[in-house]
Amino acid sequence: MDNVNNFCSSETGVLCCKKEGTFIVWRRYWAPLDWLCACQGVFTPNMASLSVGELQEMEVDRRGDSEESGDDERRKSINGDVDPNQPSGTSKEESPVDMDTITLDPEEEDVDLVHCRIGKIEGLEVLQKAKTLSLRQNLIKKIENLESLSSLRELDLYDNQIRKLENLDNLTELEQLDVSFNILRKIENLEGLTRLKKLFLVHNKITSISSLEHFSLLEMLELGSNRIRVIENLDGLSSLTSLFLGTNKINKLQNLDALHNLSILSIQSNRITKIEGLQNLVNLKELYLSHNGIEVIEGLENNKKLTTLDIAANRVKKIENIIHLTELQEFWMNDNQIENWSDLDELKNAKSLETVYLERNPLQKDPQYRRKIMLALPSVRQIDATFIRF
Repeated sequence: MDNVNNFCSSETGVLCCKKEGTFIVWRRYWAPLDWLCACQGVFTPNMASLSVGELQEMEVDRRGDSEESGDDERRKSINGDVDPNQPSGTSKEESPVDMDTITLDPEEEDVDLVHCRIGKIEGLEVLQKAKTLSLRQNLIKKIENLESLSSLRELDLYDNQIRKLENLDNLTELEQLDVSFNILRKIENLEGLTRLKKLFLVHNKITSISSLEHFSLLEMLELGSNRIRVIENLDGLSSLTSLFLGTNKINKLQNLDALHNLSILSIQSNRITKIEGLQNLVNLKELYLSHNGIEVIEGLENNKKLTTLDIAANRVKKIENIIHLTELQEFWMNDNQIENWSDLDELKNAKSLETVYLERNPLQKDPQYRRKIMLALPSVRQIDATFIRF
């Protein structure tokens, strides 16, 4: 497992993996260490970019700053002993506690009520100075009684039993809202949150993107692991820099033209068959398209600032149409059908290229596989999961 530590990088980058006891923190995702050890090829970099929910048994923890933080890997047992759809922080057997038994400090600005078996939001009126409130991993069924907390900047309701977004109108100072791992079916009743910068709605039952037109300041939107079929209604998000739509049912890249400031786009594990609709995303730096049905690399003519390109686990037979991507640093093309060494010429202008994943392509059968990559791409420092030793 030495390679685990090798995956550590800056928290602002997508590759962020480190040991934490018996768990691995993978960008925002947590996964049991023994499970990851058992997974062949688990350390492919495309997994690191999955938006909460794209690694299906995980958990998001924003406070580690998370570029995402606790990701999706929850404590759920992978072997089936635990219901994978059950919230990670609570169990069906737990009964709610009375809020009167919980001591609250009126002077506290960062209030942490994680996994306290809270069944109803009440009695929080004393928290007039609170800037952040975390109610994650409780038994909350309804958003209510928060009207008096008008100074809140961050509200975390991750991993509860909430069915509807409601009663948030008075939280006009709110900048970050996390209602991931709940039972939401619609994005609604958020019109008053005009200062919102980060919205996390991962792993719900949302079927469409809607009611976001008021969020001109929104910078990060996470909608991974829902039931979304169409990319739509994003035109008002002029400040958006990060969009995560992994593990949905999207079959077409479209309606992204207004997102001129977008730098990270993740649409892994969907039903995309063609790279298109990205021509206006001239500031895009990281593009994650793994686990789709893409056959041809195309449509990237205007995305010259790309530093990370992930097209792993698709149906690509040829590396082409990327010779102009001179700023590439990481290129993930594992689990495709690449068989010609001459294809690597497409990467020769990427002088800062450091990481290349080509494993599980026909190329890998060549006994000189690693040596040929090193000769063709002398700047590379990591081939697949292994660093090059000089």
